[in-house]
Amino acid sequence: MIQVENENEAGGGGGGGPEPRPILFVDVDGPLNPFAARSTRGPKGYETHRMRPAEWAREYPDAKPLRVWLNPDHGPMLLSLPVELIWATTWEEEANEWIGPRIGLPPLPVVVWPADRGDGADGRYWKTRPLAEYAAGRPFAWIDDQIGAADRRWCAEHYPAPALLLPIDPAQGLRHGDIAAIERWAALLEAGR
Repeated sequence: MIQVENENEAGGGGGGGPEPRPILFVDVDGPLNPFAARSTRGPKGYETHRMRPAEWAREYPDAKPLRVWLNPDHGPMLLSLPVELIWATTWEEEANEWIGPRIGLPPLPVVVWPADRGDGADGRYWKTRPLAEYAAGRPFAWIDDQIGAADRRWCAEHYPAPALLLPIDPAQGLRHGDIAAIERWAALLEAGR
């Protein structure tokens, strides 16, 4: 079962209010931090940060701080979308401390992953089913560098609401075309209400 942090923000409308906005699950490494870029300074528009998140420091106590590339334009781009932003990253709550402030995001709800992540069945990424459970029937989009065909197929066959699974190239990170795709998807949802 998935735990929810900032549960009051993550929930949706109940009892007769307007329908909640669709969810956008946001991963950090790949979409916001293009860790696979072939540059020593990061892609154009990205700033280099050195970070020692607590979980990482516990696991690798003797390692140098992580090099993280972040684009300060991503925060405003994400905030402009008609969605509820939710962290879906192994950074968990530390994304609110280390990532969000550097790109202009307020604290966001966080998916807290189960201790036993296991491997997804049928080639699915292990995050797919927990995110579907968290969304609980709400339409959702998801940006991650690990999304594949098996994840899209599973959501199409098993998830009861529209889901946009958008794989992001970890060498390039989130791009304007990705934001435009989410905008189009959200507009189609709104038109169908």
